[in-house]
Amino acid sequence: MSLKRAYIEVPDLPEISIPAKALRAVAGLLLSPIYWLLARRYRTPGLSFHARCVRLGARLLLQGRGNVSWNFLYMLLAFPMDSTRYFEFDFSWNTLADVPMSRCLDVSSPRLLPLMLALHRRDIVVDLLNPDVEDLHHTADLVDACSLGARCRLHGRLVTEAPFSPGTFDAITCISVIEHIPEDTDALRTMWKMVKQGGRLLLTAPCSAEALEQYINRYEYGILEPGEDGYTFWQRLYSEELLRERVFSVTGMPIRKVIYGEKTAGSLQRNAAQKRSHPYYPYWREAYMMGRDCTYFSRIEDLPGEGVVAMEFIKP
Repeated sequence: MSLKRAYIEVPDLPEISIPAKALRAVAGLLLSPIYWLLARRYRTPGLSFHARCVRLGARLLLQGRGNVSWNFLYMLLAFPMDSTRYFEFDFSWNTLADVPMSRCLDVSSPRLLPLMLALHRRDIVVDLLNPDVEDLHHTADLVDACSLGARCRLHGRLVTEAPFSPGTFDAITCISVIEHIPEDTDALRTMWKMVKQGGRLLLTAPCSAEALEQYINRYEYGILEPGEDGYTFWQRLYSEELLRERVFSVTGMPIRKVIYGEKTAGSLQRNAAQKRSHPYYPYWREAYMMGRDCTYFSRIEDLPGEGVVAMEFIKP
C-alpha cells in the first residue's frame, strides 16, 4: 500500500536563561495540580496514572533520587505525561494492573509504564527492550532509584534482535513505537512469537482515516539514517486498511480496540509544532488540553484528523 508523505521541520530553539528556567519550574509545580483538577471536568483518561507518577516523584525527592536527573524528577512532579500518552497509559494500566502474569516485555515504550507496573506488581519480572542505549542509561538510573534491579532487566537491542525464545511472555507492551519502525510487520511478527499461548499483546499507534508517513529534518535517536533529502523516517499514521495489512495479518483481530482522537482536525499537529518551537511550552497543562481537545471515537474512519488506536490481542 503506497502512503502519502508529509514533512516536519524542527526549528532551532533559543537558549533559556537560568532565571527563566527557575521561573518556569516554579510555575509548573504550582499550576500542574490546578490543571489536573480542571482536567477532571473533562474526564481525561490517565489522571489516576498521573497521580501515581507524582507520588513516585515525591518519594524519590524525599527518600533519595540516586542518579535520576533533576529534570526527570521535575517531570514526574509537574508533567509525567504529555499528549495522547494520557489515553495510552490509561488503557495499558487498566488492562495489565491486575491481570495474572509473571513475565512482561516492554518494547521501547516510554519508561514510566513498565516501571510503574513493576512497582505495582511485585509478582512480575519486566524486561525492557530499547535500542537507544543513551535513553536506556536513564531508565537504568530510575530502576536503581526505585530498587527494581532484581525484577527489571534492560536490553539495548532492536526488537528483531530480542534474546528470547518463542512463548516467553505473558504480556508484551508496545506503546506508540511500532509506527516509528520502517519494517513494522517484521517487528510485530517477532513480538507475536514471544507471546505465550493465552498471553496478551498491547499495541498503540497513531491513526487517521487516511494513512500517512511523516519524515522529519531532525532525528534524535541515532537508529535510522536520513535519506538523500536530509529527512529521516519519523512515523506512520495507520488507517483501518493499513492496520489490516500490516498488523492484523500477523495477530488476527484484536479482542478490544479503542480510538481516542482530536475533535478538530489539526489540533494535535499544532500542539506538536508548539512543543518543537516554543522553549516555554507549558507542559503542565497537557492533562487539561487532552480532555478539552480530544474524545473517543467508534471507528478510525470517523476521525476528523489524527488520533491514537489502542489494541489488545490475546494469542490463541
